[in-house]
Amino acid sequence: MEKNISQNPLYSFTIPIIFIIFISQSCFYQAIALEIGIGIGGSPPPAFPPDNSDCPDCNQPPELPCPEPAPPPPPPPECPPPPPSPRPPRPPPPTSKKPPSPPPPLPPSPPPPSPKKPPRPHPRPSRPPSPSIPVGLTAELLQNIKDIQRFRKLITRDPFHITDTWTGDKLCQDKTKYKGFICDTTTDTNQLRIAGIKFNTYKFEGNYSLDDILGNFPSIIFFHANSNNFMKGVSTQFNKLPTLYEFDMSNNKLTGGFPKPILSGNLTFLDLRFNQFSGPIPPQAFTLDLDVLFLNNNMFSGEIPKNLGSSPVVFLTLANNMLKGPIPKSISQLNNTLLEVLFLNNQLSGCLPSEIGLLKKTEIFDASLNQLTGPIPSSFGCLKSMEQLNFASNHLYGAVPEELCSIKSLHNLTLKSNYFTQVGPQCRVLIDNRILDLSMNCIIDLENQRKPSDCTAFFLKHPRDCPAQLHIPCKIEKSATQLTQDEPARKKHSKHSRAYSALHWHHH
Repeated sequence: MEKNISQNPLYSFTIPIIFIIFISQSCFYQAIALEIGIGIGGSPPPAFPPDNSDCPDCNQPPELPCPEPAPPPPPPPECPPPPPSPRPPRPPPPTSKKPPSPPPPLPPSPPPPSPKKPPRPHPRPSRPPSPSIPVGLTAELLQNIKDIQRFRKLITRDPFHITDTWTGDKLCQDKTKYKGFICDTTTDTNQLRIAGIKFNTYKFEGNYSLDDILGNFPSIIFFHANSNNFMKGVSTQFNKLPTLYEFDMSNNKLTGGFPKPILSGNLTFLDLRFNQFSGPIPPQAFTLDLDVLFLNNNMFSGEIPKNLGSSPVVFLTLANNMLKGPIPKSISQLNNTLLEVLFLNNQLSGCLPSEIGLLKKTEIFDASLNQLTGPIPSSFGCLKSMEQLNFASNHLYGAVPEELCSIKSLHNLTLKSNYFTQVGPQCRVLIDNRILDLSMNCIIDLENQRKPSDCTAFFLKHPRDCPAQLHIPCKIEKSATQLTQDEPARKKHSKHSRAYSALHWHHH
């Protein structure tokens, strides 16, 4: 059978026709696909070839002749091999589909320089000064310059030409400018400001008051203007000067009562000596947190306030005034702070309080040139740190306590011009070593004493009303009988005394 088919001429003719139709359809569909792929469609597609699915035997070599098929479309020209399809335009990447692979990356460009780190937020950088303010000059300093110029106009005499330096805008920047105004930097903003005023010994004169200068500098720490000619007092409340801790107006011409505006401040150093203040010292003066209180060489009167011991004062001078009455017993409360105290040259009276003996840290005590009376209490032997003790020119009497003469630190004990009548062996050792001065008393066997008639007249006029105070509130290390004249002389100290220095006009 197979042999017969291969020899059949109809079969030989059909094979090339079917092959041509297959090739034509293949080229036709490729052309359609090419037309659709490049987006040039729009004309109706050509008619499809007839479907031969109804004739299953058409694909097999027929034994009988099939019905004559519809004439095939004219054969297309010989189809050259299709050119490669052009790459379609890249559609926008759909959001839901994976984007196409990116082209090969370009070589990386050098990284940009790293930006400078921004300044730290704290502390905030200060704003640049406005064009009206010179560079480096804060608004506060600019206002200070204006205030200084106003004060300068009030000065009528400037013997040292200090105010000639108060020119220009170099306040706090040029040390040769604005002499007397001390600058420092603030702790919070690190900016320059006026921290203090120091007019010592400038001898300014003029129609001005302290308010003209103090009221314009509320942030200063100290104000030193000793040895000038200030005449008008201060009315500015010191609570408006919260950082003012040192106030020195000594050696001026201030008058009137104690300047009470001072009492509202936070002073730790107050020096009003060598002025013309008068009237009583207010008790509030001893409630301030003062280390130094110099009120000497004025005309203060009345009694020393009873709350004297309320102050933590270290150096206290009330000398050369007109104070009356006794030394307050509250002085014993200063036993942990008081180093030097001067009551000399007043009109103090009354018996010596035994509480003085509790001043274990006091090194200098001077109450000479007063009218204090009575015997020296035995408690004075507890003054372990005492170096200079002076009760000269008073109305003291009785025996000089041996306990007092046993103080090892003592190198100057002055009891001259009193009415002492007895002295023991230890005190005589101090006399021989020129530590104790008992001249002009009523001790019969000592040289350079008062006349007996003067002593008798005194005791007739001044009854001995003060009791003997023999209580000793401490342990005496060495009794009088254990010391002999062979003990080496105690060295006299040349220690500088702030309290005694305050008795002189000082210059810084």
